[in-house]
Amino acid sequence: MIEKDKLTDLFSQGGITLGDSAADRLITYAELLKEWNKKINLTAITDDEGIMLKHFYDSIYPFTLAPLPEGASVIDVGTGAGFPSCPLRIVRDDIKLTLLDSLNKRIRFLDELSEKCSLSADCIHSRAEDGGKSESLREQYDIACARAVAPMYILAEYCLPFVRVGGAFYALKGSSGGQELDEAKPNIKRLGGKVREVKEYSLPNGDGRTLIIVDKVSPTPSKYPRPKVKIRP
Repeated sequence: MIEKDKLTDLFSQGGITLGDSAADRLITYAELLKEWNKKINLTAITDDEGIMLKHFYDSIYPFTLAPLPEGASVIDVGTGAGFPSCPLRIVRDDIKLTLLDSLNKRIRFLDELSEKCSLSADCIHSRAEDGGKSESLREQYDIACARAVAPMYILAEYCLPFVRVGGAFYALKGSSGGQELDEAKPNIKRLGGKVREVKEYSLPNGDGRTLIIVDKVSPTPSKYPRPKVKIRP
């Protein structure tokens, strides 16, 4: 089991004060993740150090570089085991969270996670291509976020249709995120987006990361997202 002192010390390296309640909920999250991972493939990272750094810290720290508005409605597209939005929700109780994933087994995990960690999340079983066409979801959110789902030019088409005009898309990428963005810019523009900023940073172990923030400046044309995203924009 994750030691609370180690968890809080890790976050302190990023200037984040992790309260007792948040730390306890993250520890519960880790134990649930390991338990469910024995039944279904949720993550390749199952050791405590890896979960703390590459799942929890890596999900929360980027949002300190560009904080979300108070009370923001957030949809996590292709959330998998809940990253990045579930750890973020634990330290930001004001966020209204929707979790979207295409695999129903993961949705069952997320339902239990939401209950045991008090996330109050709406868990939706859907492909991004279908959800982005749904009237109940399309352009309904202040923020869409995603981590390690697809290349940026595809990810933008998955996520921007969910964002209302005036909202934003947060993409959490690896060290090559800036290079991916160059290829994605034409598609981002077509989807109604405009790149606000690109923030490069490193995890405490030195691994490089990139946070890309895209503002939604105009409605996404109705033909997007396409049923099958082309391999080039």
